[in-house]
Amino acid sequence: MSSNRRKVKSDAQNRTTDAHERARDFLGDTDIDRLLAAAKRGRHGVRDHLLLLLMFRHGLRVTEAIALRRSDANLDQARLWISRLKNGLSVEQPLAGDELRAVRRWLASRDDVLPWLFVSERRQPLTRQAVNYIVAQAGERAGLGHIHPHMLRHSCGFALANKGYDLRLIQDYLGHRDPRHTAHYTRTAAGRFEGLW
Repeated sequence: MSSNRRKVKSDAQNRTTDAHERARDFLGDTDIDRLLAAAKRGRHGVRDHLLLLLMFRHGLRVTEAIALRRSDANLDQARLWISRLKNGLSVEQPLAGDELRAVRRWLASRDDVLPWLFVSERRQPLTRQAVNYIVAQAGERAGLGHIHPHMLRHSCGFALANKGYDLRLIQDYLGHRDPRHTAHYTRTAAGRFEGLW
């Protein structure tokens, strides 16, 4: 048997038998709290905490987060403009009080007029690699193991589903064009099974 055939056979054996099975790729409320607290303890704690908080609360992809500009945060009206990728629905979302305070704290710590909301110490917009590193380091400090940025987006979807919000609202909030991308959150939400017994 050739090595390619052995690899294909091995890959097939390692796949789950149920196509709907997948590893838990989101964090619960307690884990999110630990992650955010750990982000504050980093070298750039004010920035990193805000970055992770916004990525979680608004279900931001990495590229959406690093594309945010100062002008996207309307502090007077407590609103955040989110330009969604992948032909998603771009929307204005409210900033909660803790988010608003975190944005103000971060902007007050800066002495530049650069347009980006998130900048590196070299005064450049954060890169995807930098965000991956920031999230991974916060995950390690929080004792959560390997955490990747997209887990924050999934955590947002599951948190909203567990609060009982309907599929269409979550779909619009996350900017999904296709409801099939959102259905996973509502179908597996723990709250959906409350009261069965």
